Amino acid sequence: MATNDLLLRAALGQRTERTPVWLMRQAGRILKEYRAVRERAGDFRTLVTTPEMAAEVTLQPVDLLGVDAAIIFSDILVVPDAMGLPYVMDEGKGPRFPRTVRSMAELATLRTPDVADDLSYVAEAIRLTKDGLGGRVPLIGFAGAPWTIFCYMTEGQGSKTFSMARRSLFADPAFAHALMDRITTTTIAYLRLQVEAGADLVQVFDSWAGVMDRATYREFAIPCLRRICEAITEVPVTVFAKDAWFALADIAALPCATIGLDWTQEPQWVRSITGPEKTLQGNLDPCVLYADRAVIARETARMLDAFGPQRHIANLGHGVHPDTPVDHVRRFIDSVKDHQHRPA
Repeated sequence: MATNDLLLRAALGQRTERTPVWLMRQAGRILKEYRAVRERAGDFRTLVTTPEMAAEVTLQPVDLLGVDAAIIFSDILVVPDAMGLPYVMDEGKGPRFPRTVRSMAELATLRTPDVADDLSYVAEAIRLTKDGLGGRVPLIGFAGAPWTIFCYMTEGQGSKTFSMARRSLFADPAFAHALMDRITTTTIAYLRLQVEAGADLVQVFDSWAGVMDRATYREFAIPCLRRICEAITEVPVTVFAKDAWFALADIAALPCATIGLDWTQEPQWVRSITGPEKTLQGNLDPCVLYADRAVIARETARMLDAFGPQRHIANLGHGVHPDTPVDHVRRFIDSVKDHQHRPA
């Protein structure tokens, strides 16, 4: 059990002395110490696949920012990579797949990975990180949601609309279901590997949930998320489906412990839909952290009061932007820790 187990207790619905806080993308370019390791690695993939380096940058936010959890440094695209679809990280542009999967014939070329072997570098990074943490705070593992991984595997790169991915859902639904099923099976095995290596919680990122409508998300994405949540029972599961306000009731019906919210979702409205049995995570607009210290403190307090003192994990509504001043990030974290909730 971690010395600081606030995050675990909040996820499980147990009472906490204060709201725990961590940030998506907290191990990244906001820290000069991260940039130094990234330069030493030479390229992003080397950093991800070298356990000692991945563990080092995972620990940095705990040591330098005082967050209440570490999240293993990796990338959601290690899953398609293990399935035989390697990606390239173009500097300043994001991920790109030289080859895509858009048909049953192309799906047949994928492999069923042995995650214990193909993704052993992630498990080793988790073990090294747990040793480095020494029980100070919990460690979060993660994976991309099947729909988000499907988007990259079919589109081949980032997109505002992922029209090629969405096209598959309607033009060839049998293929779409088959690929989503393959991704889901691999993701479950991958998350189990992380839990076995020492992850205390896991988060599933559905970054492109918002490009779907409710009916389509319910048909293609929700069953995959349900399979994952039902399979991972040893630790709490968080589902973060960005821009998926339309799917809140469906997500609330999943056997997950926590629902992550983007910054457009009003906490009290969300609570009216999800009910009192889910922990909510989020959801300050990352751009608030560009403001001065007084505004950051004010907006953080407003967020915390809206969620209330229990069943809440403070975070941003998406990843912290890489050019955010690190002192402003610390101001956010300190504001959460110092907040005194007003009596109900």
